[in-house]
Amino acid sequence: MGRKLLKLLLYFGIAPLGISILSIVLMMAGINNLMLTSLLPLIIGGGLVGFFASKRLLQTDHCSGGFILFHLPLAYTAVIWAVFMLITGGFYGADEWLYYCIFHFALAPIYFFAAFMGEGRLYLWAPLAYELSFVVGIIFTVLLKIARPTFNKKQFLSVMTVFILAMGTGAAVQWQRSKTVLPSYGFEYGGGYSSTDLTPYEVANPDNKLPKLGTASTFTIKERSEMPILDGAEAAFPVYSAFANAAYENINKFTGEGREVVSFTNTIYAYERLLSGEVDIYFGAEPSKEQREMAKEQGKELVMTPIGKEAFVFFVNHRNKVDSLTVAEIKGIYSGKVKNWSELHGNNKRIIAFQRPENSGSQTLLEKIMGETPIMKPLKEDVPEGMGGIIEQVADYRNYDNSIGFSFRFFATGMKANPDIKLLAINGIAPSPENIASGKYPFTASLYAITVKNNPKRTIRPFLEWMRGPQGQEIVEKIGYIKAVE
Repeated sequence: MGRKLLKLLLYFGIAPLGISILSIVLMMAGINNLMLTSLLPLIIGGGLVGFFASKRLLQTDHCSGGFILFHLPLAYTAVIWAVFMLITGGFYGADEWLYYCIFHFALAPIYFFAAFMGEGRLYLWAPLAYELSFVVGIIFTVLLKIARPTFNKKQFLSVMTVFILAMGTGAAVQWQRSKTVLPSYGFEYGGGYSSTDLTPYEVANPDNKLPKLGTASTFTIKERSEMPILDGAEAAFPVYSAFANAAYENINKFTGEGREVVSFTNTIYAYERLLSGEVDIYFGAEPSKEQREMAKEQGKELVMTPIGKEAFVFFVNHRNKVDSLTVAEIKGIYSGKVKNWSELHGNNKRIIAFQRPENSGSQTLLEKIMGETPIMKPLKEDVPEGMGGIIEQVADYRNYDNSIGFSFRFFATGMKANPDIKLLAINGIAPSPENIASGKYPFTASLYAITVKNNPKRTIRPFLEWMRGPQGQEIVEKIGYIKAVE
């Protein structure tokens, strides 16, 4: 018994630990693909160790129990993985996976970098790569020797049954999770806050495509200290950036300061900055219930100045047969009661309904539309985070054939235009500029400049008045929104 334990320790402890260290050395040498540097050495090393271990075993007369011993780690890994999949619901960012790593201490170097870089798949595939390759090495040796080692078939079948059942259990958890959690696309821009490139709308960019006024601005702010700090929603960034570009004298000449004065941290963080006093004016849709409560708790009164009109739109893949939905059908989809497009005269496909993060401008408007109807849980995605493992967040829209998403018309057709989506009519009314201006389109929304009452910066009030005046509304229209003031 002692000799068998020593063999297990050597072949499945010391050997994979050495290979794990080699993997890290390869990565530090400049090979940045963690999956490649981890799995390839484990596959090659596992095959070689299995080959030599079984070759030595075949030279002895007592090999009947040795081969079944080498299959036990497979069942061990599968069972431990299945248990932790059940505990965490398949979320590799859960703290419980730290304890899983203890059960595979030989792979600790690889697991450390997997957690560091958010590559949770290695929790399963690293040990399996080594253990499966080890078994392949055994099979290769047996074929090469043309030998038939004796082994207990019942024991072998028992081990394989445990392996298959455990892998099936973990896979079932993963499959169930795949219905509500998608692989991450991640955000590439704005420090991870933005889903599209905002560079063309930055005041500091000399080649920006911000609209210019036909005549000199009737309102200007010359002193840097008098310029209100601006922040807001992603879809509103071009508007308030264009306002600053027209009214802030020489704003494009500031070295680095242009991004500080005209900042972007998205809806959720921008509201927090507005209430803390870091930002003077927030641009976007109306605040959520939680954001209003946040202001009330801090003793702040929000002043909402409408500066433009916009349509809150729903969109689908351009191949989707559905062209229009009623408000009741929208509620049915986002409450989870309507699950298939065939119920709406579309194809027989499950509806994948994307949402936005809580307290974002577009999610707030969805909540307003839904009213008292509960909204189903949103689709999530696992997002790798440097030095933070994996976090779970609301999934960004993906244009699958059976998807539906929502946003603001300008963002969907201008900032992040996609020829492969189509905007849906609501109650048979399309979100055209004419229908938005007249208010005929059911989901017409206002674009607001929101301030905190009693902000002492004296330029805020005249700046807001200028936004609602002829030149400010000219900019709003040139950007692609509908004027708030006719």
